[in-house]
Amino acid sequence: MTAHLTPAASLPPPRLVETGPALEQLAADLAQAPALAVDTESNSLFVYRERVCLIQFSTPDADIIVDPLRIADLRPLAARFADPAQQKIFHAAEYDLLGLRRDFGFEFANVFDTMVAARTLGWPQTGLAPLLEAHFGVKMNKKHQRANWGKRPLTPELLDYARLDTHYLFALRDLVSRELQAAGRVEEAREEFERLTRLRPPANTPDPEAFWRIAGVRDLTPQQAGVLRELFAYRDAQAQRADVPPFKIMGDATLLELAARMPRDLHELKSIVGMTDGQIRRHGSAVLAAVRRGLAGPPAHPPRPALESDAVRDRYERLRAWRKRKAQDRGVESDVILPREALWELARRAPRTPDDLKRLEHLGPWRRTQYQDELLGLLNGSRGPS
Repeated sequence: MTAHLTPAASLPPPRLVETGPALEQLAADLAQAPALAVDTESNSLFVYRERVCLIQFSTPDADIIVDPLRIADLRPLAARFADPAQQKIFHAAEYDLLGLRRDFGFEFANVFDTMVAARTLGWPQTGLAPLLEAHFGVKMNKKHQRANWGKRPLTPELLDYARLDTHYLFALRDLVSRELQAAGRVEEAREEFERLTRLRPPANTPDPEAFWRIAGVRDLTPQQAGVLRELFAYRDAQAQRADVPPFKIMGDATLLELAARMPRDLHELKSIVGMTDGQIRRHGSAVLAAVRRGLAGPPAHPPRPALESDAVRDRYERLRAWRKRKAQDRGVESDVILPREALWELARRAPRTPDDLKRLEHLGPWRRTQYQDELLGLLNGSRGPS
């Protein structure tokens, strides 16, 4: 049966927090709530290095939006995120947690992720908008999904849009909590919530091998890949200088075609997709210089993957096949059964006893208890129960 919540158009305006004293007061107010719904908005589509531009909170009584671009010190919120007695409800928490930790150094405890819960239950739709519409009759307008959240001033329409990502999370948490309880999956979901709190953002350092992540790069010859390396470095430097995402300088498909065709003059650039007259005026000479550097430099060869022994790879493939069968039997995605990091850790360390399993970083107590016999059977040479 579908329940109905207050339509978005009938909600009072959210509270906007833009000063240090207002943040101090908010932190004190939030401390009184048994749980908080949380979301963030970032500006990844508009800058070279993204940052968290809004932090949205909801309590059962209010919707609040914190503007971290206006407030120098976000430390008053640290205790809220780290408080194990106060639940923080997110939808698709991983991105938000990584951004909050990267930008503000927050630590986290007692997280509840409504998307993880829906995935644990094997629901076919796990996005916030379809869940709210299907179960509560709430229609989310995604008009501002690609808004520039780093731009100021924020319009009332944007603020009202941003608050909807947290306003209904309490009702959704209550629904999925009941379903997890009925399915006997509470501890499984809780273990994944706990894993999310330990995630760390990647180091913010340049990766000279990042061009190998462009789709189609491995179809290039080593000489062409060397040209792509130089083109990629040029694009990245221009994006950093202009403070825009690299794709706004030049698309991956254009870089790939430039590398494949290795143009020698401005006339040849005109036939390459993405190299408009404006692009040629802005970047033509520099692109040709990058091509020349690539041709004169050493050919590029794919980075060697970490060498794994045949035994490790055999264990990994057996574990992966087992995980796929388990997921298909339950009707869930494979990583709901075990995250990829746990598969590799099991394959590399090859635990042989229950005590060995307890020493693994990525295998939590629920999964360890649930799958112990099957995992040890696989790792000790037998297929174990299917």
